[in-house]
Amino acid sequence: MIRAFLRIALLMTLVLSTALPQDWAQLSVYAEANLKFETEKHVPGRVVLYGNSITEGWPKFDPDFFKDKPFIVRGISGQTTPQMLVRFRQDVLDLKPELVVILAGTNDIAGNTGPMTLEQILGNMISMCELARANGIKVIISSVLPAYQYPWKPELAPATDIQYLNKMLKRYADREGLIYLDYHRAMVNKKRGLSSDLSYDGVHPNLEGYRVMEKMLVKAVDRALKP
Repeated sequence: MIRAFLRIALLMTLVLSTALPQDWAQLSVYAEANLKFETEKHVPGRVVLYGNSITEGWPKFDPDFFKDKPFIVRGISGQTTPQMLVRFRQDVLDLKPELVVILAGTNDIAGNTGPMTLEQILGNMISMCELARANGIKVIISSVLPAYQYPWKPELAPATDIQYLNKMLKRYADREGLIYLDYHRAMVNKKRGLSSDLSYDGVHPNLEGYRVMEKMLVKAVDRALKP
């Protein structure tokens, strides 16, 4: 009887271990890379670029841009703002930057981790901004990049939600005196999507797209870090 019970218990453990996500916020992705920052104090001029696949893929498309710059990239493909909020302490606060540039929201609209309202997305963004500022870290809020359709969710038409969310983000940034980095305005086409010459799939920038973003980012960072 006891052996039968133990077999059932073991079986249930195996089922649960494979059915439940073990690292929902993907804290393990940068855990090792972050170790070298543990003993450092607040670092003047250090900037964390925080986001999803658009941020993660940036150094792969244009590695030269990151040479001799105090940028730390902490993007994870597919992530939504609740996941980013969970790992914000590990992947932003503990790195002790002077500035964080947050680019997020499109995967929330896509429903990558379930249904999300625009208000909930904004709330998560505000929480990240409040955590940063409470720890003496300046914040730049990036607009969500334009997208007419998601390749992995072709039934969705995200353009209108993206525009509304960006208005909400800008309104918050203006109210709080934060810099709003408007990639959307510079990259949108007549269909309210991402211009084809700036993207390879309508969602993620190509090299030319990143170069547009780089010019805007450098100006925004210089402005944010100006004494």
